[in-house]
Order: sequence, then structure tokens, then C-alpha cells
Amino acid sequence: MTQTQKILVTGATGTVGRQVVAELLARGHAVRALTRDPATANLPAGVEVVQGDLTAPDSLIPALEGVTGLHLITFGGPYFAPLESGLRILELARAAGVRRITVLHGGGPSLLEDAVRADDGVDWTVLMPVEFMANALEWADQIVASGEVREPFVSRLSAMVHEGDIGAVAAVALTEEGHGGQEYVITGPELLTVGDKVATIAAACGREIALVELTEDEAVARWRAAGHPEEVIGFLLEAYGNTPEVGRTVVDTVEKVTGHPARTFAQWAAQHADTFTATAPAATA
Repeated sequence: MTQTQKILVTGATGTVGRQVVAELLARGHAVRALTRDPATANLPAGVEVVQGDLTAPDSLIPALEGVTGLHLITFGGPYFAPLESGLRILELARAAGVRRITVLHGGGPSLLEDAVRADDGVDWTVLMPVEFMANALEWADQIVASGEVREPFVSRLSAMVHEGDIGAVAAVALTEEGHGGQEYVITGPELLTVGDKVATIAAACGREIALVELTEDEAVARWRAAGHPEEVIGFLLEAYGNTPEVGRTVVDTVEKVTGHPARTFAQWAAQHADTFTATAPAATA
């Protein structure tokens, strides 16, 4: 039986963080969750919720007490602004006796990730998931309102991953030997076009959903209207219009690390079918 360990999860109320928390609990470990606002965290019973902010690293000092593992995110502001406090966070983790760290790769340069990779005194694992299946929740409002999905680049391929599998890989790396110094690309088990995703959601909901392809100009206008900065729009155009090979290549990391196959988009859609048929706006957290 695996010995119970106490793990601190930062970003605990995010899409991935909630899954890391759930997977650690399922494995019988003690979980301490860091959040700016404990009153609104809405985390499972049994989780120790503590207040803290990665942009104010000394707020982590009490949260780090007695933990053996630490799950980190690399951003701490609007639009995934990279943390500038990485060196101090790592210094505090070392002082607290943290033995294992997982870092959720944010897709860009990160002082925190660089610092963790350079530290030979801790077993670190960098998690590099491709597109989250949860991104499809962005379609919920338009599906409910109009029965359609409007997207550019509909033939693009994605090896999108169930967020629960990201959490499962993190939980194993945080609590078991053999994952130190590893960089894990995490994908789902299949390649999907936008049309495949829409058809899968339609099947899960038992309703017809139309797919309308937007031109690049139409997509840019929509993103600007939504308030996205130009750098975010540029990233979306590149990611969707010229998806990097890593995002459209299936790998077997989930099965190798956790012992179970990666979950399919059909499984994800079945779990979230109510979101696409509800009358209220979808929750994305």
C-alpha cells in the first residue's frame, strides 16, 4: 500500500488543479490546496484549503509546512502572465523539505520552470499536456443558444487530452518514485478534427449541432470583440492554423505512467452532456 503523503496543490481551483486534487484524494493522500480566496474554492470535503498567492511567494511559507510534494503552475495573472517569483518559490520549497515537484508547462518561457529544471536536489517532473478536452466547454453557450458551433480552421487535428488524465499523471509523479527529471507530453488516445468533436458532443447530447466554419478574419473579429489582447489572438491563429506536431501526435504517456489508457473525448462528452443542453451558461472552471 502506498504511504499517505501530504501534497500542496497550487492553482487548485483551475481546470487541471481540480483534477490533481481529485486524483490525489482518490489515491488516499492528504491534500492542501492553495487559493487566493478559500471561501469560493468549492473543493471536495477533506481538502485543507489555505490562502496564498504565487505572485506573493512568502504567502506560501505556512502552506508548505509538512508537505512532501508540490504541484506548481507557471502563471499568476490575467491572460496567463508568467510568474516572476519562481526562484523564491523554489527556495521556499527546498527549505520546507519538499521532495517532489510537478510543474504544469504554460506553453512559453518560465523562470519558475527553468529554476525547477536546474535543481538537482528535488525530483521534478514537467507536465506538457496538449489541448484540454475542457476547452470544448467554450462552445456550450452557443450550442445551447443556437444549436451550432462557429469555429475557424475546422480541419485542424488535435490529440486533445482529458484533464482528468493530466491530474492522474501529476498525482503519480508527486507520490511515486521513478518520475524525477522527466518531461511528460500528455495526450489523449486519438486525433480529432473540430467536426469530430462537434459530432461527438452531439451524440452525447442526443441532438443535432451544426458546424459553421469562420474565415480567419471573422475569427479575429470575434476574438477582438471578446476582449482578447493581440498577442493572444496571434497565439490562437498560430495554434489553430498551424498546429505544432506535438499537438497532433498521440503518445502513450498516460498509460505508461498511470497504468490505464487515456480517456476518450466520447467519455468526456458523456460526462459533460448536461452542460451542452442546459439553459444556464456553462461553467468553465
